[in-house]
Amino acid sequence: MGDPDEIHLGERGGGGGGGEEEGGKGDNDVHDEIEYRYLTFSTDLSPAEPRILSQNDNNQPPVPPRPPHLSQFSDPQGWSRTRKSFVTWLSCLSTFFTTWTPGAYTAGSPQYQTEWGVSNLAVYCGITVFTLCFAVAPMVLASLSEITGRRPLFVTAGVVFAVSQLGSAVTQSFAGMLVTRALAGMSCSVFSAVVGGVISDIYVAKDRNTAMAIFTGAALAGTGVGPLVSSVIEQHLSWRWIFYLQTITCSLMVAALCLFFPETRGNVLLSRKASVLNAWYDAVQHSQSAPPPPSFPSSPSAVVQIRWRVKADEDRASVPQLVKTSLLRPIQLLVTESVVFWFSIWMSFAWSILYMTFEIIPLVFERVYGFSAQAAGLCFTPVIVASLLGTVAAVWQDGLLLGGPDVAALTTTPPPEIRLVFACFQALLLPAGLFWLGATSRPSIPWVVPVLSIGSTTLGIFTVYLAVFNYLADTYHTYASSAIAAQSFTRNVFAACLPLAVEPMFNTLGPTGSGCLLGSIGLALGVVPWVLVLWGPRIRARSPILSALAIT
Repeated sequence: MGDPDEIHLGERGGGGGGGEEEGGKGDNDVHDEIEYRYLTFSTDLSPAEPRILSQNDNNQPPVPPRPPHLSQFSDPQGWSRTRKSFVTWLSCLSTFFTTWTPGAYTAGSPQYQTEWGVSNLAVYCGITVFTLCFAVAPMVLASLSEITGRRPLFVTAGVVFAVSQLGSAVTQSFAGMLVTRALAGMSCSVFSAVVGGVISDIYVAKDRNTAMAIFTGAALAGTGVGPLVSSVIEQHLSWRWIFYLQTITCSLMVAALCLFFPETRGNVLLSRKASVLNAWYDAVQHSQSAPPPPSFPSSPSAVVQIRWRVKADEDRASVPQLVKTSLLRPIQLLVTESVVFWFSIWMSFAWSILYMTFEIIPLVFERVYGFSAQAAGLCFTPVIVASLLGTVAAVWQDGLLLGGPDVAALTTTPPPEIRLVFACFQALLLPAGLFWLGATSRPSIPWVVPVLSIGSTTLGIFTVYLAVFNYLADTYHTYASSAIAAQSFTRNVFAACLPLAVEPMFNTLGPTGSGCLLGSIGLALGVVPWVLVLWGPRIRARSPILSALAIT
């Protein structure tokens, strides 16, 4: 038996040798003992394989049950590059379809108002309901994936999402629409919150940036495609087809997940492997095959049977305790860790701007330039293009940072601040785009000029999103999921509330004043990465949690 994590947890008498022997011999006093050992992905199983002990009535060796196929339980971090890439792209494609939905909803606003007699502000409450549920649900649901695994949660959330989209398509009241928006927000949140976990499952830390860049690009591109496609539908068809189309795409997504998405959570795979092995050992024993060779040669009367356990299952808290920790620890980090607090504020502003564009773009291009709803929807194209450019740039920049000779010569893990070097400059595209939009949104300036500012803003949002995720994951290690949950909750609460202020702000300040106000806030928050690049090690050294983890 290989040595990794083999621990003798206890033994008990078994019923393997108390039967009557053939030929009228006396009772066999041999008792089988069960030794429980911890199973890991590196455990050598060959010494524990059963061997044939007796013969059957035909004087032929008994045929034991076939050994189980264990390849399905291999370590996800040891998968081939092709398989990892496939899982990454499938996960990110799911994220793309789920981030499509908030912007798609806003495109039907004129028809909602006409059909149900509600105000524009009331319509945007649908975004608020969606985003609040998007914020709260992962605080509870994400912890369940530690027990059930990623795949069941993905499939279940996908089914609920498809049903909610169908509900939106057939609802006959605005109240019904709000209910289905709540269900959509809860189910969509799983893909945003858990895909990062999937990436952590299959990639080691130094290899995650490319996958995270693709994930970020998919999330932002989806928010641009949603209003672009749906504005065309709204112009030519009933608003209900906005949701029928999403029902179709979501159903295809769920089918792909059911058919092709494997389980990636390591401890869940190990638990299943242990269960399969233990069941096989039991079946072999019952088919008159021998248990594993004795572990105590000096005691020939004791035949030890090996059974497997997974340490993570024993160390894991109960479901109520997991949920409690998922709810309280992010709040604790948010109020006690300055890094988490300021990154959450920075990220919250950037994410709010993304959701505010669902209303800003129609306000600017329909009011100032007289665009139709379809033409205004096409102005979301820079969001898609900037997301793709940001993905490519992030992969290239990571190669420059981590592939350089200075970093390669390090004998320890590079400091997390290294991922903020490009972000310090590139994140300034966010406030620059806001100033640009405010200054050029006037009839005397060609419409293409403010349209290009949307691309600048999106590139800035992309940079902030990726920098925050990477820095928190690299810094907080064991508590990374809680730190990321803290900023995720904060950014979605902000994104739920701030878009409600867009129309009053534009009515009061106009495009120029609104752009200057938002740009000034973004410029002030752009100081955050600079502070960490300059004084990050000192700030981390003063952190009680990081000091306790001894990773500063």
